[in-house]
Amino acid sequence: MSITPGKLAGLKSVSDARGVIAAAAMDQRGSLQKSLAKERGATADGHDLEVFKTLVTEVLTQHASAILLDPEFGLPAAQHRNGKGLLLAYEKTGYDANTPGRLPDLLDVWSVRRLKEAGADCIKILLYYTPFDTPAVNEFKHAWIERIGDECIAHDIPFFLEFVGYDEHGADEKALAYAKKKPSEAAYTREEALGLFRSVGESTEKPFIYLSAGVSNPVFIETLELAGESGVAFNGVLCGRATWKEGIPIYAKQGAEAFREWLNTVGVENINNVNTALAAATPWTSKVS
Repeated sequence: MSITPGKLAGLKSVSDARGVIAAAAMDQRGSLQKSLAKERGATADGHDLEVFKTLVTEVLTQHASAILLDPEFGLPAAQHRNGKGLLLAYEKTGYDANTPGRLPDLLDVWSVRRLKEAGADCIKILLYYTPFDTPAVNEFKHAWIERIGDECIAHDIPFFLEFVGYDEHGADEKALAYAKKKPSEAAYTREEALGLFRSVGESTEKPFIYLSAGVSNPVFIETLELAGESGVAFNGVLCGRATWKEGIPIYAKQGAEAFREWLNTVGVENINNVNTALAAATPWTSKVS
């Protein structure tokens, strides 16, 4: 795959010395606010989000190659990233549950140009997607992604596309029937799971990374170990909740300094577990020219 100078510079900015992306993720907005409020038993506001994101960024980027943030509450945190790379999210958080297809939308007052001017080395988009939804829904999403891709081409900046699967009929996504559409321990043997890792790797020549997707740190580490065992040529991670999720009640109930202390101990241990597992990752430089 050929690559332009701007995209090359952006990818280098978010990678470690090996050419592996070892990025932390802290672009949660609505879900984080709800979690903080639930643990506190009272409301959490925009200031809480800014402080939480700043603490995560300040501590964890000492052990990461980059940080993923959002421009709504994350720009103050971006000033504390210890010189590491910056990915900025471009999509609105969540989706309209009353509209079929989990249709995506962009932040109203942002563009790729503005995100780049705000310091982004790379642009990130989260897209709820399943190939089993209606052609009309998926054509909408295909065209939407094409427009964003063209924006990134125009501004010569890397485009990270984050897929999140869902059940097109609204069924329980934790049930076995859905698990058989998406690899899980309950649905596959170890050998079958390893084969699925390989088949995904064979489906693209582009660099790709894994996201922690809300699982615990031990589960994510096991996933990365399986990826390494399979031999799939993955190129890194964007690791969010698997490093800092357990600190939400600490911040909500004990405050910022207690959360900072937790991050400097448990949070750092969590991200270093990820870094150790990344020994199996392949540099993205092997996939580009």
